Amino acid sequence: MSQITIYLQDEIEDKARKAAKAHGKSVSRWLAEQVAHKLDEAWPQSVLDAAGAIPDFPELAEIRKGYGKDAARESMD
Repeated sequence: MSQITIYLQDEIEDKARKAAKAHGKSVSRWLAEQVAHKLDEAWPQSVLDAAGAIPDFPELAEIRKGYGKDAARESMD
C-alpha cells in the first residue's frame, strides 16, 4: 500500500477527524475509504460517451405533447 500526502483546510481536517472517530477508524483509514467509495460511484466512461449519442432522440416538448396542460400547483408558503 502506498502513502500520499494531502493538505486540508483546518475545518475540513476537524470534520474528518470527528467522522473517523465516530466510525471507530483512524483518519487515514477513513479518508482512504471515502476516496475509494467516491471513485467507485463514478460513471464508467462508456456511459459518459453515450450521453447525447442518439441524434434523433425527441425533445422534451415532443415527449410531453398530448399530455395536456399541467394542473395548478399548491403554494409552498
